[in-house]
Amino acid sequence: MQWKFFYTLKPIIPRWLQLLIRRSIVRRRRKTFHHVWPINPKATSTPIGWAGWPEGKQFALILSHDVDTQKGHDACHQLAAIEKSLGFQSSFNFVPERYRNSEALRDRLRQDGFGVGIHGLKHDGKLFRRFNLFKRRAEKINHYLAQWQTRGFSSPSMHHNLNWMHLLDIDYSTSTFDTDPFEPQPDAVDTIFPFWVENQQTGRGFVELPYTLPQDFTLFILMGERTNTIWKKKLDWLADRGGMALVNTHSDYMNFDGSPPGPEEYPVRYYIEFLEYIKKRYADCYYHARSEDVAAALRPVLRSHPLHRAMAA
Repeated sequence: MQWKFFYTLKPIIPRWLQLLIRRSIVRRRRKTFHHVWPINPKATSTPIGWAGWPEGKQFALILSHDVDTQKGHDACHQLAAIEKSLGFQSSFNFVPERYRNSEALRDRLRQDGFGVGIHGLKHDGKLFRRFNLFKRRAEKINHYLAQWQTRGFSSPSMHHNLNWMHLLDIDYSTSTFDTDPFEPQPDAVDTIFPFWVENQQTGRGFVELPYTLPQDFTLFILMGERTNTIWKKKLDWLADRGGMALVNTHSDYMNFDGSPPGPEEYPVRYYIEFLEYIKKRYADCYYHARSEDVAAALRPVLRSHPLHRAMAA
């Protein structure tokens, strides 16, 4: 697979050249896949037995953050403060073995009503390369899941193998997407709703929460967008169809101090203005909760009609 080849060479490719290559690929794919991105018309079918969102809301809103670097880790408190001031909750997913993780930060986030999850193990592109490697790393991931007292997982770079992930001690995951031809592993799940991933041998499983709004890195760093218009357009479409608006952003790439953004930064006001748009346009219309709460609320109905049954590895 192409992404395996890329991650083999990545350590010796300068970062500026990595971005140049990815931007070139994104430009070509954007033209090729304009009919399914940012909106995939065939992703609107509701799950079997679907009775709607909790509280009778029109659509769901989930805010999730994958924290890729030490810089992003150290900026989490700024991002959380912004969301809290606007009345939002989110989940922060950390990489256990890539940078220094602070227990105090995780405790503070939880005290303020935010969720905490695991974002892979090393974020080196190798997690799903071979089953035996995944199995070894899954044991370590499960250790951190227990230590950090969480049951949530988000896969780095959205690499995934749902048939293997039953080895993880998780209740929910964000490791897929409704449509995203720009990801290294671009196989979309073609749904704007959560679904149940079941291990057919044990009957156990987890709720998969695919992200349905383009990732900030794709929009603002690779594509060079200078507005959040695409986010708003996709949100309006999701709301009209009663789907799940899950946006996965990164404190790593947000510029918080108002200085000219660096080559891998965008002004945090793009995100703030998007949240303000949601509050103003869709007041009282959306079910908003942390990833773990949404998964818990929907688990019974989704489990009764699994969309994906994981085969034994």
